[in-house]
Amino acid sequence: MSEQSVQQPGIAVAVVVDNGRVLMVRRRVAEGELDWQFPAGGIEAGEDPLAASARETFEETGLDVDGTLLLGERVHPVTGRHISYVVCRLIGGEARVGDEEELAEVAWVTLAELPAHVPTGLFQPVQDYLDQHLDVAGTD
Repeated sequence: MSEQSVQQPGIAVAVVVDNGRVLMVRRRVAEGELDWQFPAGGIEAGEDPLAASARETFEETGLDVDGTLLLGERVHPVTGRHISYVVCRLIGGEARVGDEEELAEVAWVTLAELPAHVPTGLFQPVQDYLDQHLDVAGTD
C-alpha cells in the first residue's frame, strides 16, 4: 500500500435505489473519466462506512438515507483510494444539489441509462446489486 493511500481517509460510496432507479450525482469537475458517480465522500475519524455514506448523501443531495449493507470494498484503480460501497435505504426528502460548489446535477438513473452515465463500468458487486434491483426502463 502506498504512503499516500495510508494517509488519506477512505471513501464511502452510497448506492441509493428507489422506484427502480439509482441516485447519481454529476460533479462540477470530472475526476478523470468520472463525470457521474454515486454520492460519496471521505470517512471521518471514528465513523464507519455506513454512517459516512448516509452523511455524504444528505450533504450532497438533501436525501435522508440509512446505510444498510456493505456491498464491498476495493482500492480504486484510478484514484488509489480505499472505497467502501454501501447500499442505503431512502428514508425521505427530495433529491437536489446540496453542495453547489461540488455538484452540478443529481439524477435518478435506470439500468439502461447506467452505461451512458458510467461508460467505464462499475465495481462488480455494485453492478450485480443494481442488476437485481433496478428496472431496465424505470417506473413512472
